[in-house]
Amino acid sequence: MQRREFITLLGGTAVAWPLAARAQQRAMPVIGFLQSGSPEPNAHLVAAFRQGLGETGYVEGRNVAVEYRWAHNDNNRLPELAADLVRLRVAVIATPGSTAAASAAKSATTTIPIVFSGGGDPVQTGLVASLNRPGGNVTGVSSMSGELGAKRLGLLQELVPRAARFVLLVNPNNPLAEAFVTDVRAAGAAIGRQIEVLTASTSRDIDTAFAMLVEKRANALLVGLDPLFVSRRVQLATLSARHAVPAIYPFREDAEAGGLISYGPSNTDLVRQAGIYTGRVLKGEKPADMPILRATKFELVINLKTAKALGLDVPPMLLSRADEVIE
Repeated sequence: MQRREFITLLGGTAVAWPLAARAQQRAMPVIGFLQSGSPEPNAHLVAAFRQGLGETGYVEGRNVAVEYRWAHNDNNRLPELAADLVRLRVAVIATPGSTAAASAAKSATTTIPIVFSGGGDPVQTGLVASLNRPGGNVTGVSSMSGELGAKRLGLLQELVPRAARFVLLVNPNNPLAEAFVTDVRAAGAAIGRQIEVLTASTSRDIDTAFAMLVEKRANALLVGLDPLFVSRRVQLATLSARHAVPAIYPFREDAEAGGLISYGPSNTDLVRQAGIYTGRVLKGEKPADMPILRATKFELVINLKTAKALGLDVPPMLLSRADEVIE
């Protein structure tokens, strides 16, 4: 082989290598990750999602790519963000911890698989046709947290037995809010307790809601399930402490941030399972045939430090039932 021919061959090979690398990169499946909240307060959920993916053999940056889209607590942005992921032709859209994001994704596409995790009954919210055979392009994991309102009211009543006026804080833009309000009000009527409903869809609304809560002389507060309240959990705990209002929250992270008490499913476990389902979809399973998973791990967390600051004596029986006591 002559020297010029060898150099030409070598140069052609050098050009072919990056072309092959780009082709391999294009072949890597892409997950669209759509969430109502913001990255910082949900970093642990992203880690849980990656863990679930890893359990099915997918590692971000190695054999799968992820396009993240965050609405930063503005649900009005979700349709635009979902449409953007559809334009990118992602292999699957995951909406961990956000029913509103799942609804936006479903409205944006009937062909790209969607995997959600969140609260509420996905049949009632219109995400799937049935729990056992979802049909269509949507499947996922549900905590059925709308059914936990009565349980949380009971726990708060046990902690503050003399409380007569309860306030329920919800985001009116959350598709699960109505079912949660109905559940809590029915439970309140059963024990002869008055339930006031206050709403907040921005951090400023939360301040306004607490001012009204004080004006109404509420004795206790139930915080609803919403990405806004997740991102503002420190604000909620601080205002509850400032106004000496005992409050119960949906997730352990709320109690860890200074909230008095929390009861609900393990959010990280729900999102991890959503990651597993996403990996299974990437391997070829059809959402229509993948039953909706139900939460199996629930946690009761009590922040004893906050209880003492509020002057509350936590009943020993309640302490004994807690999965974790923060001291």
